[in-house]
Amino acid sequence: MRDGDRRILEQYLSHLRIERGLAANTVAAYRRDLTRYLAHLESRGIDPLAVQPGQLSEWLQALRSGADGGTALSAASAARSLAAVRGLHGFLDSERVSTAGDPTRLMPAPARPSRLPHPLPIDQVLRLLEAAGRPGTGRLATERALRDRALLELLYGIGARISEATGLDVDDVDREQRSVLLRGKGDKHRTVPVGRYALEALDAYLTRGRPALASRGRGTPAVFLGSRGTRLTRQAAWQVVQRAARDAELDEQISPHTLRHSYATHLLHGGADVRAVQELLGHASVTTTQLYTQVTVDSLREIHATAHPRARRSGGRAEPPGAPSGSAGP
Repeated sequence: MRDGDRRILEQYLSHLRIERGLAANTVAAYRRDLTRYLAHLESRGIDPLAVQPGQLSEWLQALRSGADGGTALSAASAARSLAAVRGLHGFLDSERVSTAGDPTRLMPAPARPSRLPHPLPIDQVLRLLEAAGRPGTGRLATERALRDRALLELLYGIGARISEATGLDVDDVDREQRSVLLRGKGDKHRTVPVGRYALEALDAYLTRGRPALASRGRGTPAVFLGSRGTRLTRQAAWQVVQRAARDAELDEQISPHTLRHSYATHLLHGGADVRAVQELLGHASVTTTQLYTQVTVDSLREIHATAHPRARRSGGRAEPPGAPSGSAGP
């Protein structure tokens, strides 16, 4: 990388770390995206301070196709890279060092395909929870099984993000109020109710499982602990879900977020108001929550198509309005 480009990059990353207070992982992602962008500009002899919109469009096309020598990116990943580049050029423009202004102002983000969540049917959720609670082999197998069942019961029972579940401390659990305090994105806090099954699994783990795990560490307030007595990582929690899915013989690509999707969808199926579900999930915008209403409507449409006498299909075609139903009139 050219020395001037490296200085620009480091100045911007320092701005993200110090002035905007972004997390180290987020800054690292910005570094990866911007390093690839600046390498593209260097290969074409383009000064980052004088980029034109047309050159940005060319870069975006190269990003999608892999023509810049890197891995071809999906629309979602390209949009993430464009967001990083927007931030860089906005910073350079605000610092009055750019000679071309902000070339990203009129750049549309790559269109993202609409991806609906894929919730599990209730019977598959139950199979997953039961599998999580079956002890495996090795040391602390029973204690780990109690932990795994409590973790999955909580992920499905309150719709927590995996980072929110692993970030729980013991004092965040209010057994009298049957609620937990979750720390969501942007350090936003919300209190959510906990159902009986999740609370019972949590109690069983805290009384019969966690003490043995905690004795292997140096003391931590975390609810969920690993085998070394330290806070369970997100990666380890993800592996817990994957292991339970294998043991339950589920074919779906199941992740911790699958249980969050299932929680929201099952609430809406049960008649919950979309605004209430938004609050429970900690969504900043109801638009995000409304993705789940599309899943619910699709399910209802299928039920209607197969159950209603005026919507039933025969030979692959819907019954036309006014068609006889097999008998003459009265």
